[in-house]
Amino acid sequence: MKKIFFFLLLVSISYAQQRPKLVVGIVVDQMKTEYLYRFNDDFSANGFKRLMKNGYTFHNMHYNYLPTYTAPGHAAIFTGTTPAVNGIVGNEWFSRKLGKDIYCTEDASVKTIGDGTKIEGEMSPKNLLSTTITDELRLATNFKGKVIGMSLKDRGAILPAGHFANWAFWYSKTGAFISSTFYGENLPTWVTDFNTEKHYLQYINKGWDLYKPIETYNESLVDDNVYEGKLNGAKAVFPYNLKEMYDKNDAGIIRATPFGNDLLAEFAMKAIEKEQLGNDEITDFLTVSFSSTDYVGHILGPRSIELQDTYLRLDQTIATFLAYLDKTVGKNNYLLFLTADHAGAENAKFLKDNKYNVTNIEPKDIAKGLKKFSSDTFGADLVLDYSNFNLFFNKEIIKNKALDLVKVKQAFKEYLLTQEQVKTVYTEEEILANSGSDMYLDFIAKGYDATQNGDLVVLDKPGFIEYGATGTSHGTVYSYDTHVPLLFYGWKIPKGETSDKKYITEIAPTIAQKIKVAFPNGSDCEVLSEILNVK
Repeated sequence: MKKIFFFLLLVSISYAQQRPKLVVGIVVDQMKTEYLYRFNDDFSANGFKRLMKNGYTFHNMHYNYLPTYTAPGHAAIFTGTTPAVNGIVGNEWFSRKLGKDIYCTEDASVKTIGDGTKIEGEMSPKNLLSTTITDELRLATNFKGKVIGMSLKDRGAILPAGHFANWAFWYSKTGAFISSTFYGENLPTWVTDFNTEKHYLQYINKGWDLYKPIETYNESLVDDNVYEGKLNGAKAVFPYNLKEMYDKNDAGIIRATPFGNDLLAEFAMKAIEKEQLGNDEITDFLTVSFSSTDYVGHILGPRSIELQDTYLRLDQTIATFLAYLDKTVGKNNYLLFLTADHAGAENAKFLKDNKYNVTNIEPKDIAKGLKKFSSDTFGADLVLDYSNFNLFFNKEIIKNKALDLVKVKQAFKEYLLTQEQVKTVYTEEEILANSGSDMYLDFIAKGYDATQNGDLVVLDKPGFIEYGATGTSHGTVYSYDTHVPLLFYGWKIPKGETSDKKYITEIAPTIAQKIKVAFPNGSDCEVLSEILNVK
């Protein structure tokens, strides 16, 4: 009898070792790999450095499509495929099929639950066309393994969590974490209790001053510089009176401070406790997307002291979160990865002031120029929409005026090639006939859905940015937008690093192989072999 007992025990242990108790997927919005190096001397030993020292670092991880935005990034990480397959071709985009603008996670058939505005909660993953690694875990465990996604942004919570998630939560400008009726009729009690406690107020009342002495920030520009925008209406100079900003606006102001990350980490730890994630032998999956880095980067730019301070504080937040996982789930029981949904460009004016001949171009000016060219050339406005580097034509007007669409495309292509920022322009026909021989065309094809994208797609020259004069943005095929960190840590992850080039779409199938579940259904199934087959 004892022999049978010990045999069953060994079988049970062996099975348990096939999967970790908890998988944690962390996305840092707008994080450049370079920040791991530039800020390294100022990081603690227990945050990013712990992940790099005791885990596996992929130094040369890239996105492989256009456009490199937040929603496509989160979708690519967790589906293991590109927008051409998963359908998330932008944060919002003009849909050729529907003839209107749509938002990546909009869903009018569901309602807000929690203390948010009506529109903030009308969200679901219905526009995501392929499954995620989180979906495949749910299927593999017969829906017994829990999946929860969370972020300050709805898209950062919903897309990683997939179609079968137990919950996805995102932050409302009311200061509450909310969800939609796609996931349930009422928020879990612990979420309601967390919201009632108004954790965000502790950060707002404290304000934002430098985390470390000013001399620490010698990797950044001076505090007051011309490349920064205003932060919630205030001049970009420390210290910031967040209480005053809050009184003039709403609780959404915390998004563009490091404390949005702290609030989310608090919420994540509460979810682990109350949902008992990683508490048994059935694997759970938690996705956490830190958005404040993106808000700060967009407004103040990659060379601002504010951005460096945000990363130094995030480093400590990650250290605290890792310590919590060690205590609650166990050091060897969780598998964690950290990456980013995209990187980000330098401020074009900063580059120009330092003798690099590039500039920023206001998107509204591009659209205005296109409409003028159309009126001057064809006597009518043939431009239906220009956004996300995509140009759409009004086919009805073209038909009514008996114009040749091929000639219209060629004329607009020639016009765009006269613009200072444009490197080349591809037609729909060229994109769909992509052979893979042109790297940039291949990137565009992987981000192109023929039912949704435009008649022409514009590729700007390196360094140029379709954005305002302050702060920064992202979206291009160039390394400053595609090069992101990837750190694996924890359960059966070896110590090591590689500088071999890898693609973001390899993350989801790698996890699938690692935890023995099916590949997401749109994935091309390329894996990161460096972290597989570890005893």
